[in-house]
Amino acid sequence: MFTGISVGQKGEGVAPTVVIAYYEGKEGTAEFSPSFGEKTVKATLEREDATGENGNLVETSVGSRRVFLLGLGKKEKVNAESLRTAFARLGRKLSSTKATEVELDFSGTLGSAGVDLYLAGRCLGESLGLLSWNYTELRGTATKKKEYCALQLVTEDKTLEAGMTFGLSLSKSVNLARDLSQTPPNIANPLYMAERARKLAAETGLSCRVITGDELALEKMEGLINTGKGSVNPPCLIRLEYRPEGGAEGVAPVVLLGKTITFDTGGYSLKISNGMVGMKRDKDGGCAILGAMHAIATLIKPKFPVVGLLVSAENSISSDAMRPDDVLTYRNGVTVEVTNTDAEGRLVLADGLVWACEVEKATCIVDLATLTGGVVTALGSTFAGLFCEDDALRGKLDTASTRSGERVWRLTMHTEYREMMKSPIADIHNSNPNRKAHPIQGAA
Repeated sequence: MFTGISVGQKGEGVAPTVVIAYYEGKEGTAEFSPSFGEKTVKATLEREDATGENGNLVETSVGSRRVFLLGLGKKEKVNAESLRTAFARLGRKLSSTKATEVELDFSGTLGSAGVDLYLAGRCLGESLGLLSWNYTELRGTATKKKEYCALQLVTEDKTLEAGMTFGLSLSKSVNLARDLSQTPPNIANPLYMAERARKLAAETGLSCRVITGDELALEKMEGLINTGKGSVNPPCLIRLEYRPEGGAEGVAPVVLLGKTITFDTGGYSLKISNGMVGMKRDKDGGCAILGAMHAIATLIKPKFPVVGLLVSAENSISSDAMRPDDVLTYRNGVTVEVTNTDAEGRLVLADGLVWACEVEKATCIVDLATLTGGVVTALGSTFAGLFCEDDALRGKLDTASTRSGERVWRLTMHTEYREMMKSPIADIHNSNPNRKAHPIQGAA
């Protein structure tokens, strides 16, 4: 929607477009005092279409300046989620009208409701930054290129400005993950993901190690080896590490682990044809980890070490491919009977989890995965399933979910479910044909 977005302080010049925020209802307009054109603006608020509902936009003009009045909904109900919704609608309007320089008159309105101006700025930066994403790398000569403008935002409030700058920077990390997610499997194979990780490390000061081939066998990565051996594209474990200034020597890291299946045919437990479309996105857990590590290294910079692990393979079919009935022995000695080659995500994640425990000595592990369609069946696309038996960690994840607007819902992982995963010949199997509690089986 925009070729770029910049943020700055309002100067002596006059921006051709102004956005003024207001609330819904008489209470929302009683204290309203715009910085200019008060008579015109207040008359506009009397219009029938000026409802003040969240995301409602009405337009007027003061002299040569175009003015948008942005409704934020009920004053007492304004929060991060409602702000993101309103700002996303604003962003689409600014793009469609090809606005290039916009003055934001928000601080008085938001301040009257006790809204944190830094948070509001951050929500605005995130919303506009995410709207700017557009995957066009593979558009060819048959597609007419759309024309987009650069956008400059100006404000008198330094706190709002700082929040916008942070939000825009964070959106770059998210958009990196989105770019990788959309990259097709004939380009984004496991070693391509490794190369992108190396590039990220070189640009941000992270350290990067890629384990593949004989070294993967030495490390007994049986899930990766067996899932990936049906493909000509070799599997790999990708390790990125962030260390704070001073090194934090002797401090165990937080580990972020991502399932990175660059394409999933299902293997011999073959998916139906239309079930394969979109399976380039079975790598989204790993894409999210790369985006997170970018944000950690460039923006968040925590005072403790963080390790990002991507377990990457292509689940394909050949005479060498993994079969149902195969039994895998992991580096910790646990044996797993393969009953379904399309339940490969848990096989590769097991490698990452064992590595995180035995090698990294992680203080905590957060894994992200497109693990099973059973979660979508249970929760739809509104929530992600959260499996976490540690109350303190779960509380932090719930808080992060609320702040980011990325909702999670806790699903249980009681020990009784482990009984469903027992194998008659190995320690466990990777999938029970009984569909009861299917998402929980994947976690168990």
